[in-house]
Amino acid sequence: MVVDDNVDAAQMLSLFLDSAGHQVMIEHTPHAALARSSGEQFDVFLLDIGLPQMDGYELARRLRAQAQTLGRVAPTLVAITGYGQEADRSNGIKAGFAHYFVKPVDAPELARLLADLARQLATPRDAA
Repeated sequence: MVVDDNVDAAQMLSLFLDSAGHQVMIEHTPHAALARSSGEQFDVFLLDIGLPQMDGYELARRLRAQAQTLGRVAPTLVAITGYGQEADRSNGIKAGFAHYFVKPVDAPELARLLADLARQLATPRDAA
C-alpha cells in the first residue's frame, strides 16, 4: 500500500510499482490506510512522513501494532519522504521503518528492494 497525501505522487509511484508487477493500493490519509489495513493484509507499506492528521512515524507505529493485534506478520515499512535529515532517519528507525528513501526516490533501488522483498515473501509459501 502506498500512503501519500500528494495524489499525483501516489499515482506515479503506483504506476511504477504496477509496471514492475506489484499489486498496489493507494490511500491518501493515515486513517483511511489504517481502516483499509484492518480488513486486508498488506506485506509492504510505502509511507510518506508528512501526512495530514497523523505523521508517517505515528502511522508506522499504529500499523505495526494493528498487525500484532490482528495476529498478522508485521508488514515491511518503507519511508518515501522529503524528510532526509539524520534525525528524520533516526525517528524512522524508532517508528519501525525497515527502509528509508528520500524523494526523489532512486527508482532502480526501490525496484530492487521490492523485488527482493517479493522473493522473500514467496519463498516460505513455495517451500510449504
